[in-house]
Amino acid sequence: MIPITIGISSGLLIILVFSILKQLNKMIIYGLILSGIGFLYVGFVWTDLQTLVVNTIQAVLFLFLAYYGIRKGVHILALGYFLHGCWDVAYNFFSDPGLIPPSYDMFCSSLDFTVGAYILVFNNQFKVNSIDQ
Repeated sequence: MIPITIGISSGLLIILVFSILKQLNKMIIYGLILSGIGFLYVGFVWTDLQTLVVNTIQAVLFLFLAYYGIRKGVHILALGYFLHGCWDVAYNFFSDPGLIPPSYDMFCSSLDFTVGAYILVFNNQFKVNSIDQ
């Protein structure tokens, strides 16, 4: 229960900090966070080649979801957070859970679901198609 509480609290803290910093583009900020969280797993599992390959693929997938979320809309960005939360929960079913920190799955999934819910509920604060280059 403690990892979930810390994950939700961390998600709320992230939301609060970037709500205060209004001059920052939220689409880019949350896209950068989404792209980074996928690569955390790569850092955890670098000692096992097969798991490293799987986690590198998932990291690149979330990088692309973040990119398309920033370019095409807030719903793709929210989908990325929810999918990453599902990845966190499902991770232990097909990979060695000893490669990631204890309770990391519950911490990270609760953070992801908190941020994803925020993005969906308060999507009017995000600029859709904010990067048109």
